[in-house]
Amino acid sequence: MGLPQQQLASNLLDICHRLYARGFVTATDGNVSVRLRNGNFLTTRTSVNKGMIAPDDLVEVNPEGIPITSHLQPSTEIGMHLFIYSQRPDVNAIVHAHPTYATGFATARQSLTDCIFPEVIVGLGAIPLAEYATPSTNEVAESLLPYVKSADAILLTNHGVVTYGKGLFDAYFKMEKVEHAAHITFVARMLGGAKPLSSSEVEKLRAISQRAYAKDFSDKIACEPESGNSNEVPTDEEIREIVRQMIQA
Repeated sequence: MGLPQQQLASNLLDICHRLYARGFVTATDGNVSVRLRNGNFLTTRTSVNKGMIAPDDLVEVNPEGIPITSHLQPSTEIGMHLFIYSQRPDVNAIVHAHPTYATGFATARQSLTDCIFPEVIVGLGAIPLAEYATPSTNEVAESLLPYVKSADAILLTNHGVVTYGKGLFDAYFKMEKVEHAAHITFVARMLGGAKPLSSSEVEKLRAISQRAYAKDFSDKIACEPESGNSNEVPTDEEIREIVRQMIQA
């Protein structure tokens, strides 16, 4: 039946504080929600700093996003949350944030789909990039539609990241994993470029994941053993040159 609402509220506040402490959000950015036993959802209100959020800043909404227990308004991104819940009955919690490195990739319009980091391959799968959509509009749901059922973390072009899972901490840890993978990928490029794993190496990892952790990613977007970036993406040397110029400026 899931955790009682009071415990879910406590966990939601904990995760908001973690997001702010880790620098995944600033000012009043980001939003978090969780599915309740009664079929409604508990979410953060609009315009609240996640490092300062308190119990009174949480809003219960019905499946249409209408507040039912408070005069406060939910996050303007509640539509994105409700869309994901409608498409994924297995999802019970959603986290949206703007972690620096992952959002950098989203702003550069580059996905994180190469087979580089074993922990991501076996623990999360590929991280696709959704087309740009105006935040807080129905466009966001449309941009997520191609990926929402086959990915648990999506980069939002020029916007941020959304992750979701079976519970609040599952969704939050996926956000940490996305940012960690983005940071590692960035550093690898500064050191000459990441070297993707081969198809055989990836298959070994997936076999281990299924055998040791009972994780089956056959219905998820698979990472790409070879780079899937287009020719318009700057080369690693071009990126390093840009960094050198910034340092010397």
